Amino acid sequence: MVHRRCYRDIVRWATVALLLLVGCSDLRDFHGTWSGPRVGDAKALRVGVQDGNAMLAIDAIDAHSLTARLTVDGLLPETAIASLDGAEADVLAGITFSGAPLRVFLAFTPVPGGGDALVVIALYDDRRIEVRLLRGGAAPLYGIYALRELPAVARRAP
Repeated sequence: MVHRRCYRDIVRWATVALLLLVGCSDLRDFHGTWSGPRVGDAKALRVGVQDGNAMLAIDAIDAHSLTARLTVDGLLPETAIASLDGAEADVLAGITFSGAPLRVFLAFTPVPGGGDALVVIALYDDRRIEVRLLRGGAAPLYGIYALRELPAVARRAP
């Protein structure tokens, strides 16, 4: 008979092994243009942002860095962003949360009207991306955008 503690340890290690296998997905598959709406109806999830879309054009991506261009309707014109080297060199490189994203990248972007916003980019194995914009202080921001990949034809449209 297997002791309960041993069973918990086996389940824990099997879960870690499964997550490592899933984490081996080729992030280069996320290269391209992604777009989608702001999500979340709660007042706390839409602070300083309008209803509308965000677009993320990923120019380069690998397990340790992301460079992209981010656009948010009514808030941010197309702006170049890059993942934070410090976060990539720290335990923050392994950040995760509910929904078990494959990878999470952190970046900052200047926001019109002053200040910088933290950009949290979460990549999921079901071919979707969530982008969160956060800023505290006198002009707080909090918005979540659920992005899907744009077909190549849509990316070329004028």
